[in-house]
Amino acid sequence: MTNATVTKETLIKSDLKPTIVNGRSDAMAPGLSRRSLFMAAGAAGVGGAASLLAPDRAQAQSTDWTQPGNNNHVIDLQATSRFADGAVGIDFYGHCAFKIVSPGGATVLFDPWRDDPSGAWGLWFKQKFPETVVDITMSTHTHFDHDAIDRPVSTMVLDRMVGSFEFADLRITGFADKHACLAPGWYKWTDALAEFGVKACPPDNVGHMDMVTYLVETGGIRTLIWGDNRPDPGPGFWESIGRVDVLTLPVDGSQHILSYAQGNAIVERLQPKIVIPSHYLNEATTYTLSTLQPADEWVKAQKSYRFLDSATLSLTAAEVAGMDREFRYFGANVHSA
Repeated sequence: MTNATVTKETLIKSDLKPTIVNGRSDAMAPGLSRRSLFMAAGAAGVGGAASLLAPDRAQAQSTDWTQPGNNNHVIDLQATSRFADGAVGIDFYGHCAFKIVSPGGATVLFDPWRDDPSGAWGLWFKQKFPETVVDITMSTHTHFDHDAIDRPVSTMVLDRMVGSFEFADLRITGFADKHACLAPGWYKWTDALAEFGVKACPPDNVGHMDMVTYLVETGGIRTLIWGDNRPDPGPGFWESIGRVDVLTLPVDGSQHILSYAQGNAIVERLQPKIVIPSHYLNEATTYTLSTLQPADEWVKAQKSYRFLDSATLSLTAAEVAGMDREFRYFGANVHSA
């Protein structure tokens, strides 16, 4: 038999004699054979013996390096004057995914969604999140419906960022807090965590129930991306946030994250100029298997609201200044690219 004809089977069955590594041994392991090496690698999660013997090429875990385009746009934006005058764009991609476009042209996308890769939560979305070209991608927390940060074609990824970041005519501040941990609606999804033996509520919550809310300042407008944050944030939260012009809130007809009363209380506390519902059933992107419902009922109960006819909202600081808790509802209008 030549080396060229050696197979995986003959390699495993032969040459089982222990081979001393570095000339050392101990009472528990007098030597290390090829078989014991493969078994140890499998126990450690290295892929097992089969993967070590497989002839396949090594593959990178990330596919980000295959993204098209380059960072020319970001290089140009570095020269943009800070807080330029002009309109601020807010584009809706369904669920909690919003893209903010600064007057200077900088773009930041929040909470791109995907289906739960484990399959435990079923199918929520009708397609993959579009490969949208943006400068910055950000996620508020690690739940599947907020963390598809690999999907946008993004030059920068700031995942769950706490603290301040400035770029071009954008300033983004992340405030660490906690995810809502008591489901107020009929579907008690938070009870599922107890079935896995973990705690949902602070201070001993499991890590994926940590949250970051983002305050985005550009064009003279301050937008607060609430994510799935709890309705009663920790000490100092409200004072740190300060003035809010535009507020996104996860309130839907099933009251999955926040109840109507909790959403209304947050609006009264922050007194935003504009409120944009999020995390609701959207016929363009979301299946009813998500258990979510549209936000129509909550919106129609407000003193001032408008159902938008497109997936883009353009705002200037001058027009926003004269508003008071006006609801702007994207409904089924979403961007698909």
